[in-house]
Amino acid sequence: MQGLIGKKLGMTQVYDDSGVRVPVTVIEAGACVVIQCKTKARDGYDAIQLGYGDCREKSLSKPELGRLKQAGVSPRRCIREFRSESGDSELKPGDTATVAVFEGVSHVDVIGVAKGRGFAGLLKRHNMAGGFMTHGGHSKRRVGSIGQCSFPARVAKGQRMPGHMGHAKRTQQNLKVVGLRPDNNLILVRGAVPGPQGGIVLVRKACKKREKKS
Repeated sequence: MQGLIGKKLGMTQVYDDSGVRVPVTVIEAGACVVIQCKTKARDGYDAIQLGYGDCREKSLSKPELGRLKQAGVSPRRCIREFRSESGDSELKPGDTATVAVFEGVSHVDVIGVAKGRGFAGLLKRHNMAGGFMTHGGHSKRRVGSIGQCSFPARVAKGQRMPGHMGHAKRTQQNLKVVGLRPDNNLILVRGAVPGPQGGIVLVRKACKKREKKS
């Protein structure tokens, strides 16, 4: 299995074998329940559909409830798919996937939704310098000129402007796995990951990091 659904618990620090202090993010990865096993013959691709977190039935649609009841699984807050591997053929609906999936994995990718910052200006959103603060400057934190000359006489697409900041899907790649706590389904990854404390994240095996051959 390529990954699990989890919850960001927060950041802390641990010491490695050399006594160096390492900042880590603690993620509760699992336990996730298998809802559906998709196959290439039937669905066109191989994947495992997982569910994480309990919720009320009224929070789900009828098709989602029907799929969960067919698998014999209670209502789940988050449902996601992960590409399956050769050893996943033994899984069936109702089975539980834990953080043991990442045994022997050195790096992971973490996908989450960044914190929302609301409406933000250019200085905060795009790290622009702003105008003159002295000598009668009247464009301290303003946009400034955004147009062009008589040709093409329009605002170019993709122009950096004030607007909604944050609350977007982000992927942090190649985070080093510092430790696993199978008893509590915890995975410790070096550095920060997107999202607030308590936010849902997807933890998957790093797709761009090649394992070093011994």
